[in-house]
Amino acid sequence: MIHELRVYHCLPGRLPVLLRRFEAATLAIWERHGIRQAGFWTVEIGESNQDLYYLLEWDSLAERERKWTAFMNDPEWQAARAASEKDGPIIASYSNTILRPTAFSAR
Repeated sequence: MIHELRVYHCLPGRLPVLLRRFEAATLAIWERHGIRQAGFWTVEIGESNQDLYYLLEWDSLAERERKWTAFMNDPEWQAARAASEKDGPIIASYSNTILRPTAFSAR
């Protein structure tokens, strides 16, 4: 199993909009596509309180490519994204990192 760490750096004041989009739309679409999340975090203490961190679980890079492509091309996702951005962009920048567990990792 591999994990994908995604970090979204929101524009000032836009984190609540991103959180609502995940809660109201994205998670259900992910479930339909078989995308598994391992957790979501916001920053309590750190550089920015406008960031969202989350982990996705994948069996392989091939699974990630197949399911993420299907999600990104899903008309329901595209409509939800457009609706959430009707008042302007949400994300200033993002990063994603594919993590592979070490031999001594608990997961």
